Amino acid sequence: MNQPPSPEPWTLPKSASPVAGVVLAAGSSIRMGRNKLLLELDGESLLRRAVSRAAAANLDPVIVVVGFEADRVLEELAGLRYRAVVNPEYQQGLNRSLQAGIRAVPAVATGALIMLADMPHVTTDMIATMVLRYRETGARLVISNYDGVDAPPMLYGRSLFAELEAMRGSGCGKDVVRRHRSEAVVVSWPAAALADLDLPEDYDRARAMLGTS
Repeated sequence: MNQPPSPEPWTLPKSASPVAGVVLAAGSSIRMGRNKLLLELDGESLLRRAVSRAAAANLDPVIVVVGFEADRVLEELAGLRYRAVVNPEYQQGLNRSLQAGIRAVPAVATGALIMLADMPHVTTDMIATMVLRYRETGARLVISNYDGVDAPPMLYGRSLFAELEAMRGSGCGKDVVRRHRSEAVVVSWPAAALADLDLPEDYDRARAMLGTS
């Protein structure tokens, strides 16, 4: 199975308006049986892996939405560039965390890239490519597609923020994507990069894919 490319540094023009990153890291990891964001891959935790890649892609600011074990989770990010947002309603679904992150995006940012902290194969290069396509095209929405499946990261222009804040349920912005897909730019990634970690066997597969024991 082909692995997604390794993260690489990325530099955007200093004149470019910032795009924020929103890393959703508030869940309680019930199916994993322990806080999955603190599990290690390639010598770093799942959470630190996601946040460091967002920062390396020059998302500005990188907003990390926490909830479950918030203090413990934030300790894991020592030394990284990020802003923390605590979502006290994290048990009510991903949309509440997404909305908390969107509300924290500063007015200067033209858009926000939404990431899930439990997708270990999303790379710095993938994130930066989405930002580049957003800047090149002026699209309101840039979608990641994995062999026919739309999934995060998703980049939403500021004109879509009000719709994101009005969402109900737990679809992580899927309704907004569905409504605006015809006007979106779609970026294709290998199907293997879609994997997230919900169950212990998912963690085992991710370690095998990365060649770790």
